[in-house]
Amino acid sequence: MTRLNALDPKEATGRSKELFDGIQAKLGMVPNMMRTMGNSAAVLEGYLNLSDALGKGSLGGKLGELIALAVAESNACNYCLSAHSFIGEKLVKIDTDSLSQAREGKNSDAKIEAALTFAKALVQKGGRVANEDVQAVKEAGYTDGQVGEIVAHVALNVLTNYFNNTAETEIDFPVVEAATV
Repeated sequence: MTRLNALDPKEATGRSKELFDGIQAKLGMVPNMMRTMGNSAAVLEGYLNLSDALGKGSLGGKLGELIALAVAESNACNYCLSAHSFIGEKLVKIDTDSLSQAREGKNSDAKIEAALTFAKALVQKGGRVANEDVQAVKEAGYTDGQVGEIVAHVALNVLTNYFNNTAETEIDFPVVEAATV
């Protein structure tokens, strides 16, 4: 049972209605997470704006999805694991082995694995990473700006993980469950 209600986009008003209309036009649906965020247009708009900005960043969609999975596994967010597994496979065309490995911070590409390791360290250490953590991701080939983007991707996904875990958002993607709780 959900703890926060998902709004019906057909009954929404004001800024939330405008945002829902834009999401519907772009995705062909309004996912339950966004419908639930729509209870506060400020929350939904903040999420959409940061997500859109990061989508224009230098890390690319593939790494963004892999980071989302690493963070979601760390925070045991089944909604985000389900959504990003689906998006990663169907829209970004990431193979299922890479999607599964990302949850543990692993990848066959050493540079991608360094980013995932750093993302998981950020979550595990509450953002208080060590000099060695930052040095390792930079030595893997990431610029200062890209390290900042990894931090921002982690922050965006912590927001959605915490939101969905609080709301107990109904999963509207094929269900994937965290290995750890």
